[in-house]
Amino acid sequence: MASPLEQSKAERLTELILTMFRTNNATLAWGDRVVSPLGLTSARWQILGAIAQADRHQPVAWLARDLGANRQNVQRIVNDLQKEGLVSFEPNPHHKRAQLVVLTGKGKQTYEAAISLYNPLVEALAEGLPVEDVRAAQRVLSALHAKLETLVDE
Repeated sequence: MASPLEQSKAERLTELILTMFRTNNATLAWGDRVVSPLGLTSARWQILGAIAQADRHQPVAWLARDLGANRQNVQRIVNDLQKEGLVSFEPNPHHKRAQLVVLTGKGKQTYEAAISLYNPLVEALAEGLPVEDVRAAQRVLSALHAKLETLVDE
């Protein structure tokens, strides 16, 4: 049986997890509003960002891994982005079937436009949040993420 202190920790963590769920949903809705003038969604923007920020061109499976997302969902979105001319596929010298995903000129412009819309809004969102609190939240969420990753791998 769990001690009252452990129960209290578990209850506190449950509250944090519920807050994370609500915050994630609100963040996605906010992101959708930010990039909707560009014909994007948060999901499409997130994938464009992963492509733009990668050190080198990557196949869909690597993008999905880096995002912690389902490969099939990322593939579907990448296919949509390709149809819209935002990404293209290039041969992968290391794998015949796993093509590399590359931003097109239009994709780069769209991503940069999204960042231009985002920057002033995130500055406003950051107002009143002490940097120390943001850093502490980052540490806690990173530690929780690492623990959850080990549970998924078991």
